Amino acid sequence: MIQENKDILIIIPARHDSSRLPGKPLLKIRGIEMVKRVASIASFTCDKNAGCAYIVATDDDRIINFCKDNSINVTLTSKDCRNGTERCRDTVERLMLNPKLVINLQGDNPLCPPWVIQDIIDEWKRIDADVYTPSVRLSWDEYDRLIASKKETPFSGTTVIEDKNGFALAFSKNVIPSVRKPEYARKIMTVSPVIRHIGLYAYTCRTLKEYNGSEESPYEKNCIEGLEQMRFLYNGYTIKLVATDYRGRETTGGVDSIEDIRRVEEIIDKFGELIPD
Repeated sequence: MIQENKDILIIIPARHDSSRLPGKPLLKIRGIEMVKRVASIASFTCDKNAGCAYIVATDDDRIINFCKDNSINVTLTSKDCRNGTERCRDTVERLMLNPKLVINLQGDNPLCPPWVIQDIIDEWKRIDADVYTPSVRLSWDEYDRLIASKKETPFSGTTVIEDKNGFALAFSKNVIPSVRKPEYARKIMTVSPVIRHIGLYAYTCRTLKEYNGSEESPYEKNCIEGLEQMRFLYNGYTIKLVATDYRGRETTGGVDSIEDIRRVEEIIDKFGELIPD
């Protein structure tokens, strides 16, 4: 348990009763439980940053017991939390903590590179914003692959457009901006204008605490975009995009199926573990 306030708090929401893959935080990936893998990423990051701590936030005693048995910081949260942001908010309020920055590291993201989290921390130290989130500008080859994947799974992958200072203007499951004349655009642009959003968030503590009381955006409804971050923009909060990259590694989104676990294992076999021994 965290005994004192830290400047940076990494919270790992870990829900046992996932509708698509029940019990997934405790499922093993190459012999290591997923929540333990994510906790090691957070711990590695904290070791590199003074005044940083991490904690797993869950509503399930099985995850609580596993974390305690493995010396992983953990706390119990409400079962009423609807998403990771609400679970982060519940955590800081229950523990009466007031960090300067809260990083929401989802418990089903075992391939999140620690340098991406570090990029967020470094950006927070340089530029004031309410929310920080990483993004990657796509090459034309990556753009082509995204367009092709959207034909099979149109609502996987989120794109974002930014203002001149790198703050988010809008997020969408559609590819934005539209490229009306791709052949001409390729001639005048060395990379595509499309920025892919990486679903990792950091918030000032004030912003996080105000989230639940803010007005729900029509764009976060599941029948529309289904993007919870649109609530921040809808209510006038600033979201700073943090340019990053995967340094040549393959990655995948959150783990929601046994097939996803196999895909993560294949990536680990190909590129090695994220955290060095």
